Amino acid sequence: MEAMHRTPSGETEIPHIRCVSDSAKVSRKIVIIKPNEAFAIIWIGWFLSWMTASFWSSRTEKRAATKETWSYRAAIFTGGVLMTPWAAQIIGQSRIWEVGNNVAYGLIVVTLLGLSLTWLARIHLGRLWSSAITRKERHRLVDTGPYAFVRHPIYTGIITALVATAAIEATLAALVGAALICFGLWLKARAEERFLMVELGPDDYKSYCRRVPMLIPFLWHR
Repeated sequence: MEAMHRTPSGETEIPHIRCVSDSAKVSRKIVIIKPNEAFAIIWIGWFLSWMTASFWSSRTEKRAATKETWSYRAAIFTGGVLMTPWAAQIIGQSRIWEVGNNVAYGLIVVTLLGLSLTWLARIHLGRLWSSAITRKERHRLVDTGPYAFVRHPIYTGIITALVATAAIEATLAALVGAALICFGLWLKARAEERFLMVELGPDDYKSYCRRVPMLIPFLWHR
Protein backbone atom coordinates (compact mmCIF):
# COMPACT_ATOMS: atom_id res chain seq x y z
CA MET A 1 0.00 0.00 0.00
CA GLU A 2 1.34 3.42 -0.92
CA ALA A 3 2.10 5.81 1.97
CA MET A 4 0.12 9.05 2.41
CA HIS A 5 2.02 12.36 2.29
CA ARG A 6 1.24 15.99 3.13
CA THR A 7 1.04 18.85 0.63
CA PRO A 8 2.85 22.17 1.22
CA SER A 9 -0.43 23.61 2.56
CA GLY A 10 -0.55 20.93 5.24
CA GLU A 11 -3.36 18.85 3.72
CA THR A 12 -3.14 15.11 3.55
CA GLU A 13 -3.18 13.67 0.04
CA ILE A 14 -4.24 10.11 -0.67
CA PRO A 15 -2.60 8.81 -3.87
CA HIS A 16 -4.74 7.15 -6.56
CA ILE A 17 -4.30 3.40 -6.58
CA ARG A 18 -4.53 1.91 -10.04
CA CYS A 19 -5.85 -1.62 -10.10
CA VAL A 20 -5.75 -3.45 -13.36
CA SER A 21 -7.59 -6.72 -13.34
CA ASP A 22 -7.32 -9.47 -15.91
CA SER A 23 -11.00 -9.10 -16.74
CA ALA A 24 -10.44 -5.46 -17.73
CA LYS A 25 -7.92 -6.43 -20.36
CA VAL A 26 -9.45 -6.89 -23.80
CA SER A 27 -7.82 -9.65 -25.78
CA ARG A 28 -8.44 -10.07 -29.44
CA LYS A 29 -8.77 -13.65 -30.54
CA ILE A 30 -8.10 -14.62 -34.14
CA VAL A 31 -10.41 -17.40 -35.25
CA ILE A 32 -8.46 -19.85 -37.40
CA ILE A 33 -10.49 -22.39 -39.35
CA LYS A 34 -8.84 -25.77 -39.58
CA PRO A 35 -8.35 -27.24 -43.07
CA ASN A 36 -10.84 -30.09 -42.50
CA GLU A 37 -13.46 -27.62 -41.28
CA ALA A 38 -12.80 -25.39 -44.28
CA PHE A 39 -13.32 -28.30 -46.67
CA ALA A 40 -16.60 -29.21 -44.96
CA ILE A 41 -17.87 -25.61 -45.18
CA ILE A 42 -16.87 -25.31 -48.84
CA TRP A 43 -18.53 -28.56 -49.92
CA ILE A 44 -21.71 -28.02 -47.91
CA GLY A 45 -22.02 -24.47 -49.23
CA TRP A 46 -21.46 -25.64 -52.81
CA PHE A 47 -23.95 -28.50 -52.52
CA LEU A 48 -26.70 -26.35 -51.03
CA SER A 49 -26.25 -23.59 -53.61
CA TRP A 50 -26.13 -26.18 -56.40
CA MET A 51 -29.37 -27.80 -55.30
CA THR A 52 -31.06 -24.44 -54.83
CA ALA A 53 -30.15 -23.41 -58.37
CA SER A 54 -31.65 -26.61 -59.78
CA PHE A 55 -34.96 -24.78 -60.07
CA TRP A 56 -33.34 -22.52 -62.69
CA SER A 57 -33.77 -24.91 -65.60
CA SER A 58 -35.85 -25.23 -68.73
CA ARG A 59 -38.62 -27.75 -69.18
CA THR A 60 -37.44 -31.29 -69.85
CA GLU A 61 -38.60 -32.75 -73.16
CA LYS A 62 -36.87 -36.11 -73.00
CA ARG A 63 -34.98 -38.06 -70.36
CA ALA A 64 -32.42 -40.83 -70.89
CA ALA A 65 -33.25 -44.09 -69.14
CA THR A 66 -30.58 -46.76 -69.46
CA LYS A 67 -28.83 -49.30 -67.25
CA GLU A 68 -25.74 -47.11 -67.41
CA THR A 69 -27.71 -44.36 -65.66
CA TRP A 70 -28.01 -46.51 -62.54
CA SER A 71 -24.37 -47.56 -62.84
CA TYR A 72 -22.97 -44.03 -62.65
CA ARG A 73 -25.40 -43.08 -59.91
CA ALA A 74 -24.36 -46.07 -57.81
CA ALA A 75 -20.67 -45.26 -58.29
CA ILE A 76 -21.15 -41.59 -57.37
CA PHE A 77 -23.30 -42.37 -54.33
CA THR A 78 -20.91 -45.03 -53.00
CA GLY A 79 -17.93 -42.76 -53.56
CA GLY A 80 -19.65 -39.89 -51.79
CA VAL A 81 -20.32 -42.06 -48.73
CA LEU A 82 -16.68 -43.19 -48.61
CA MET A 83 -15.43 -39.61 -48.80
CA THR A 84 -17.35 -38.50 -45.73
CA PRO A 85 -15.08 -37.88 -42.69
CA TRP A 86 -16.81 -40.51 -40.54
CA ALA A 87 -16.41 -43.32 -43.12
CA ALA A 88 -12.72 -43.78 -42.32
CA GLN A 89 -13.50 -43.61 -38.59
CA ILE A 90 -16.12 -46.35 -38.82
CA ILE A 91 -13.81 -48.56 -40.89
CA GLY A 92 -10.96 -47.77 -38.51
CA GLN A 93 -8.53 -46.31 -41.01
CA SER A 94 -5.75 -43.87 -40.23
CA ARG A 95 -4.08 -41.31 -42.47
CA ILE A 96 -1.73 -42.69 -45.11
CA TRP A 97 0.29 -39.46 -45.07
CA GLU A 98 0.33 -36.23 -43.10
CA VAL A 99 -0.42 -32.91 -44.74
CA GLY A 100 1.13 -29.70 -43.45
CA ASN A 101 -0.88 -26.51 -43.04
CA ASN A 102 0.69 -24.78 -46.03
CA VAL A 103 -0.10 -27.71 -48.32
CA ALA A 104 -3.58 -28.03 -46.80
CA TYR A 105 -4.49 -24.41 -47.47
CA GLY A 106 -3.04 -24.77 -50.97
CA LEU A 107 -5.40 -27.71 -51.54
CA ILE A 108 -8.27 -25.56 -50.28
CA VAL A 109 -7.45 -23.04 -53.02
CA VAL A 110 -7.43 -25.86 -55.60
CA THR A 111 -10.84 -27.03 -54.34
CA LEU A 112 -12.25 -23.51 -54.60
CA LEU A 113 -10.91 -23.15 -58.14
CA GLY A 114 -12.46 -26.46 -59.16
CA LEU A 115 -15.87 -25.62 -57.71
CA SER A 116 -15.69 -22.12 -59.18
CA LEU A 117 -15.27 -23.75 -62.60
CA THR A 118 -18.46 -25.75 -62.02
CA TRP A 119 -20.39 -22.56 -61.37
CA LEU A 120 -18.82 -20.75 -64.33
CA ALA A 121 -19.83 -23.60 -66.61
CA ARG A 122 -23.31 -23.84 -65.13
CA ILE A 123 -23.99 -20.14 -65.52
CA HIS A 124 -22.71 -20.28 -69.09
CA LEU A 125 -24.95 -23.26 -69.82
CA GLY A 126 -27.92 -21.38 -68.40
CA ARG A 127 -31.31 -23.05 -68.32
CA LEU A 128 -30.05 -25.99 -70.37
CA TRP A 129 -28.41 -27.49 -67.27
CA SER A 130 -29.85 -30.63 -65.74
CA SER A 131 -28.67 -33.00 -63.03
CA ALA A 132 -29.86 -35.95 -65.12
CA ILE A 133 -29.25 -36.79 -68.77
CA THR A 134 -32.03 -34.91 -70.53
CA ARG A 135 -32.92 -32.86 -73.57
CA LYS A 136 -34.26 -29.50 -72.54
CA GLU A 137 -36.67 -27.24 -74.34
CA ARG A 138 -34.79 -25.45 -77.17
CA HIS A 139 -31.73 -27.54 -76.47
CA ARG A 140 -28.65 -26.70 -78.53
CA LEU A 141 -24.95 -27.46 -78.65
CA VAL A 142 -22.95 -25.16 -76.37
CA ASP A 143 -19.30 -24.96 -77.41
CA THR A 144 -18.27 -21.54 -76.09
CA GLY A 145 -16.87 -20.31 -72.77
CA PRO A 146 -15.52 -23.18 -70.64
CA TYR A 147 -17.13 -25.61 -73.11
CA ALA A 148 -14.56 -24.53 -75.68
CA PHE A 149 -11.82 -26.18 -73.57
CA VAL A 150 -13.55 -29.35 -72.34
CA ARG A 151 -16.86 -30.94 -73.22
CA HIS A 152 -17.80 -31.41 -69.57
CA PRO A 153 -16.29 -28.53 -67.54
CA ILE A 154 -18.64 -29.13 -64.62
CA TYR A 155 -17.29 -32.66 -64.22
CA THR A 156 -13.73 -31.39 -64.66
CA GLY A 157 -14.25 -28.91 -61.83
CA ILE A 158 -15.78 -31.52 -59.54
CA ILE A 159 -12.97 -33.99 -60.23
CA THR A 160 -10.36 -31.31 -59.49
CA ALA A 161 -12.02 -30.49 -56.17
CA LEU A 162 -12.41 -34.19 -55.32
CA VAL A 163 -8.73 -34.96 -55.87
CA ALA A 164 -7.73 -32.06 -53.61
CA THR A 165 -10.21 -33.16 -50.94
CA ALA A 166 -9.04 -36.79 -51.03
CA ALA A 167 -5.43 -35.60 -50.74
CA ILE A 168 -6.18 -33.65 -47.56
CA GLU A 169 -8.21 -36.49 -46.01
CA ALA A 170 -5.36 -38.88 -46.86
CA THR A 171 -7.26 -42.08 -46.09
CA LEU A 172 -7.78 -45.13 -48.27
CA ALA A 173 -11.56 -44.69 -48.00
CA ALA A 174 -11.35 -41.11 -49.31
CA LEU A 175 -9.05 -42.11 -52.18
CA VAL A 176 -11.29 -45.00 -53.22
CA GLY A 177 -14.34 -42.74 -52.86
CA ALA A 178 -12.82 -40.06 -55.08
CA ALA A 179 -11.87 -42.68 -57.66
CA LEU A 180 -15.43 -44.06 -57.68
CA ILE A 181 -16.96 -40.62 -58.14
CA CYS A 182 -14.52 -39.82 -60.96
CA PHE A 183 -15.40 -43.12 -62.61
CA GLY A 184 -19.10 -42.40 -62.18
CA LEU A 185 -18.73 -38.96 -63.77
CA TRP A 186 -16.84 -40.50 -66.67
CA LEU A 187 -19.64 -43.04 -67.18
CA LYS A 188 -22.19 -40.25 -67.04
CA ALA A 189 -20.25 -38.17 -69.56
CA ARG A 190 -20.14 -41.09 -72.00
CA ALA A 191 -23.86 -41.80 -71.62
CA GLU A 192 -24.67 -38.11 -71.98
CA GLU A 193 -22.68 -37.84 -75.19
CA ARG A 194 -24.37 -40.85 -76.75
CA PHE A 195 -27.73 -39.36 -75.85
CA LEU A 196 -26.88 -35.89 -77.23
CA MET A 197 -25.37 -37.44 -80.36
CA VAL A 198 -28.82 -38.73 -81.22
CA GLU A 199 -30.84 -35.78 -79.98
CA LEU A 200 -28.72 -32.95 -81.42
CA GLY A 201 -27.51 -34.67 -84.56
CA PRO A 202 -24.35 -36.74 -85.03
CA ASP A 203 -22.59 -34.40 -87.46
CA ASP A 204 -22.34 -31.33 -85.22
CA TYR A 205 -21.66 -33.23 -82.02
CA LYS A 206 -19.04 -35.53 -83.56
CA SER A 207 -17.25 -32.48 -84.90
CA TYR A 208 -17.34 -30.95 -81.42
CA CYS A 209 -15.94 -34.17 -79.91
CA ARG A 210 -13.07 -34.15 -82.41
CA ARG A 211 -12.17 -30.54 -81.59
CA VAL A 212 -12.54 -30.52 -77.80
CA PRO A 213 -11.33 -33.10 -75.23
CA MET A 214 -13.81 -34.66 -72.82
CA LEU A 215 -12.46 -33.82 -69.36
CA ILE A 216 -8.81 -32.73 -69.45
CA PRO A 217 -8.28 -29.32 -71.06
CA PHE A 218 -5.54 -28.72 -73.65
CA LEU A 219 -5.21 -32.47 -74.17
CA TRP A 220 -4.20 -33.33 -77.72
CA HIS A 221 -7.27 -34.66 -79.41
CA ARG A 222 -8.06 -35.81 -82.91
